Amino acid sequence: MNRFYEELKTALALPEGDIWSETVLAGEHAGEKRLSCGDGAGAEGEQKVKTLHDTESQTRIYRERIGRTPKMVICGAGHVSMPIIRMGKMLGFTVTVIEDRPQFADHARAAGADQVLCEPFADGLSKIRGDSDSWFIVVTRGHRYDTECLEAILQKPYAYVGMMGSRRRVAIVKDQLEAKGVCREALDGVHTPIGLKIGAETPEEIAVSVMAEIIRVKNAGSAKGGYSPELLDAVLNPEDSREKVLATIITRKGSAPRSVGTKMLIRADGTTVDTIGGGCIESEVIRKALLMMRAENEGFRLCTVDMTADAAEDEGMVCGGVVEVMLEKV
Repeated sequence: MNRFYEELKTALALPEGDIWSETVLAGEHAGEKRLSCGDGAGAEGEQKVKTLHDTESQTRIYRERIGRTPKMVICGAGHVSMPIIRMGKMLGFTVTVIEDRPQFADHARAAGADQVLCEPFADGLSKIRGDSDSWFIVVTRGHRYDTECLEAILQKPYAYVGMMGSRRRVAIVKDQLEAKGVCREALDGVHTPIGLKIGAETPEEIAVSVMAEIIRVKNAGSAKGGYSPELLDAVLNPEDSREKVLATIITRKGSAPRSVGTKMLIRADGTTVDTIGGGCIESEVIRKALLMMRAENEGFRLCTVDMTADAAEDEGMVCGGVVEVMLEKV
């Protein structure tokens, strides 16, 4: 089992490229895992539990795209960019800023950007390949630069592209790029004017609207699994030989607090790394994991935690629902 996680850590260390995993959920091969890297073209780009049919049996398999740490790429380092940088870092993004003016590039560094490319926008974007965990924000000082950035970005894979500007400025940029042969459908998919409509006026308020839109897009899309660096380090810690159980939500119904793919590691002493939502759902999963660790010949199981509205209310929870959780000894 640890070989899988060692291979996963190696794959996650690569700068780009999709990573997929499959786990057999039932039958004699239950618990077996497979890792694959590439475009993920063999699936529909979704994380899901699926049933595969073959001539001998029906096998249930959990397949997920393992998300990397999300990458935010901000074109422009004006006043609005500063709070976007800080909020992006707060929400777990690695932040790269491209800005051709040295003084403004210094402001981005001071705001906490992980990487600042002080060079022309086209040159900076040429160094960024893009992938399904890349989020692009265009907030330059003029539509000439917006056009340059958007043309380069739309040739890359991405999770999101948003561009600041008035409707007139946005229309000019889109018309110019369409005239140069850029697909109109791709142009219409750009989030413009950027951000949710909350009447934002100050740079900080605009940053809130931008990050709110990104959160909405992220959470409305196909679910993604993920292993935080802390969780993966705990799994592979050579100094901790105690048994551990990894819990992963594989299906969810109702208003359960966390999405499919959410993971938590449970140690033998009951301590945990990460969370699957807290409350009684998490407590029940921890209890089952501890019982599993005490069993000699059980390395894998599925469990269902049913928190209907009445049960959730009795426990003082604001949400209920039913989750199916995969438990794996590691």
